[in-house]
Amino acid sequence: MRVGKILALGAAATLSVFTLAACGNSQGASGHKGQLNLMLPAEMPTLDPSIATDNESLTALSNTQEGIYRLGKNSKPENALATKTTVSKDGLHWTFNLRHGVKWSNGDTVTAQNFVDSWRRTNNPKTGSQYAYLFEGVKNADAVQKGKAKLSSLGIKADGKYKLSVTLSKPIPYFKLLLGFPVFFPQDQKAIDKYGKKYGQTSATQVYNGPFKVSGYKGTNSKWSWVKNNTYWDKKHVKLDKINFQVVKESNTALNLYNSKKVDMTQLTGDQVAQYKNNKNYIYRPGSSAAYVELNEDKVPAFKNQKIRAALSYAISRTQLTNNVLQDGSKPAKTFTPPKLAKDPSTGEDFASEAEVKGALTQNLTKAKELLKEGEQEAGITDLHFSLMADDTDTGKKNAEFLQTEFEKLPGVKVDVNNVPYKTRLTRSADHNFQSVVTLWGADYNDPYTFALFTSDGTYNDGLWKNATYDQNVADSAGKNALNKEARFKNLVTADQTLVKDYGVLPLYTGSFSGSGPFLQRPYVKGIIYNSAGINWNYKEAYVK
Repeated sequence: MRVGKILALGAAATLSVFTLAACGNSQGASGHKGQLNLMLPAEMPTLDPSIATDNESLTALSNTQEGIYRLGKNSKPENALATKTTVSKDGLHWTFNLRHGVKWSNGDTVTAQNFVDSWRRTNNPKTGSQYAYLFEGVKNADAVQKGKAKLSSLGIKADGKYKLSVTLSKPIPYFKLLLGFPVFFPQDQKAIDKYGKKYGQTSATQVYNGPFKVSGYKGTNSKWSWVKNNTYWDKKHVKLDKINFQVVKESNTALNLYNSKKVDMTQLTGDQVAQYKNNKNYIYRPGSSAAYVELNEDKVPAFKNQKIRAALSYAISRTQLTNNVLQDGSKPAKTFTPPKLAKDPSTGEDFASEAEVKGALTQNLTKAKELLKEGEQEAGITDLHFSLMADDTDTGKKNAEFLQTEFEKLPGVKVDVNNVPYKTRLTRSADHNFQSVVTLWGADYNDPYTFALFTSDGTYNDGLWKNATYDQNVADSAGKNALNKEARFKNLVTADQTLVKDYGVLPLYTGSFSGSGPFLQRPYVKGIIYNSAGINWNYKEAYVK
């Protein structure tokens, strides 16, 4: 999913917003039982499950909506709306018995048909869902998305009111994890029809079947809340009455709000980490996220030259970026896929270690200058000049300023920095309306396939890079080798190595993003489930002591 740095502020935060008190009454009761106050570094773009791609929106959806499964500790899929799952021996046919009498917040009954309507809406090419690609492997999903098959042919069917049948065209090893992701949740067609184009654009134009409901979200504002959903089927296990959120883009402001006891959690950045890392309320939450630069080969034809892309990569000191600039526990990228996401099924070696291309992502200015000169001659250009887009957060600005300095160490290179709001960065990236951009991606599930983003027709291949070897290995991992664990693993390793060797993107670092990294969290905040991949935060059973 698209991610950005998170700060803790306000009464409820979607990802990484629980900071521990750094001073005063650090072990006492909260004084506001039943409420949690959190912060976010960016506005929330949408509450539409078919449209959402960012972690703020997806975290909100996963805590205010309910699907077949809810992801518990260690990303374990637990029955939510499902009471029983039956899978055929070949892994292609799935049947789910659903809970009876579950209600939407508007009083409508949650039925199997709500899943059918939701999946069809997301896969309908007219919807423009960027996350529709996750349905790869569901029967006819690809053809439906390309407008070559009817929506009714999608491999999902309601067998009565409370039984759902799903047919796959090939086995999906991580299918249960997908079903805990908001894009696979049901949607109430009555609400979709009622609100039309406004559906999910405000808290009032959405209905909820999860632990909480969103309140006060108007689409562009910086404060909103989640309130307990009294129509939720398992409301007895929801202990919080309210979670308050506030957007705070400046890290120092966020820390001040935490220290003044106006918020219950905050994410630390830069020198804040050194100052507070020995505090007893300091928490480091590891994440499965990657920061990288995408180069738009359509807007800047020079980026089609591999030597020019490589030159820009060799100009970057990733160690200096993480150790001296960010200082938040992030680690220099050694490949694109972050560590500790998956292990070789034969050897147990970590995926990122096995995929590493030695020396490919280390700084080498001499080599960078040589490659730039050769690349510019091949491309017929001189004095490479381009713009770099990044978020307007503290971290976004630090990333962009550092990269500008590194790139301009190369002869004739000129970089214009363009810091924009998070929502704007997402929109422009999806529209290919940029020359280069600092992008953040977090794992949607615990499998390296979630980082196989850059196939020629990939939804998130915003820079339009193309490589036949990469495409083939990704296709084989999801096709002929889907059930061959070792062959599938090697396909994905080769794909990752191909991406790095060809500099299809420029990996920067892994680790501390929204939902992960260093935090201060008050000790009276209890019961939060955190997972390093997928939806990071599950607040269903969180409480304030």
